[in-house]
Amino acid sequence: MRVGVPKEIKDHEYRVGLMPSGARELVALGHEVIVETRAGAGIGYDDAAYVAAGATIAATAEDVFARGEMIVKVKEPQPVECKRLREGQVLFTYLHLAPDPNQAKALMASGCTAIAYETVVDAKGRLPLLAPMSEIAGRMAIQVGAVALQKRDGGSGVLLGGVPGVLPAKVVVLGGGVVGTNSARMAMGLGADVTVVDRSLARLAELDGLYGPLLKTCFGTSESVEKLVLDADLVVGAVLVAGAAAARLVTRAQIARMRPGSVLVDVSIDQGGCFETSHATTHSDPTYIVDGVVHYCVANMPGGVARTSTQALTNATLPYVIALANKGWQKAVTDDAGLLAGLNIHAGKVVHPVVAEALGERYTPPFAAAQATN
Repeated sequence: MRVGVPKEIKDHEYRVGLMPSGARELVALGHEVIVETRAGAGIGYDDAAYVAAGATIAATAEDVFARGEMIVKVKEPQPVECKRLREGQVLFTYLHLAPDPNQAKALMASGCTAIAYETVVDAKGRLPLLAPMSEIAGRMAIQVGAVALQKRDGGSGVLLGGVPGVLPAKVVVLGGGVVGTNSARMAMGLGADVTVVDRSLARLAELDGLYGPLLKTCFGTSESVEKLVLDADLVVGAVLVAGAAAARLVTRAQIARMRPGSVLVDVSIDQGGCFETSHATTHSDPTYIVDGVVHYCVANMPGGVARTSTQALTNATLPYVIALANKGWQKAVTDDAGLLAGLNIHAGKVVHPVVAEALGERYTPPFAAAQATN
């Protein structure tokens, strides 16, 4: 199979869909790897490293998309990239279609087969291709939140860990999954007063067992969320339902009652955000202020630590890339029900039930969609 790896074009996105080591693995298996020039240069993987791994360097993204039978990326295709996709071509990347109907329609119009990292599941129902970026985003949420609390950035001027004689900042984490756990871990490490909110008592018990009295846990009701948010210095939005839009947990009215200079970091922004006042921002212009509250809503947070993120992501994605290349997408998803769950779009149809519901589109079972094109 010819595997194409274009350079990412989203704002300040330096990650790359395949490292030279991954290209070497694919080439050794008899596949052809076509990498756009300078695709990995921003994180230290120059063209020479890809050539040494056996890949071919393409001068333009157009060439990569034209020649590649499967396109491996990191972020969702931008409008110009959607136009380069074609019928029968496989796209393997993050998509986050629920809050992005325009992207969904463009992918449907292209006729491609789009497999989303974020809805692939493993044998235990976990999200193995989302987890590494969730770990990074969770840890980054505390770093960027700590900076946003500085007066220079519009914050209240509170140090997360406090100092002797001065109380630490209050950090509230909405969601006890991978993002939330990593946020809590980082915040506790800096000495903050941390509370995790979740609606799963089992998960709260697990967190209590892991961290004991260092971490406060609270069952998530509308009342408990409101009380905690109004008293917080930093709130991290870390809720996720795979494929679906994020639930709005905090209203505009509640945000208006927060202390001026408080900070919201919405890691859920890829799926639409969990604060009513959230809208996606970029690494170039990451924050804005609503009712005196600083919002950080960068939609590709792990891109800020692109080298670490690329290594973590491709460690997880490479086995799936190899399976798709070796078997073709139909055999690969037939053999692996978890990879089948990654199918979002095929031949102009939405083939993931949760994504279809979120978009208000008709759901077509994936194999029915495949048979219709044969």
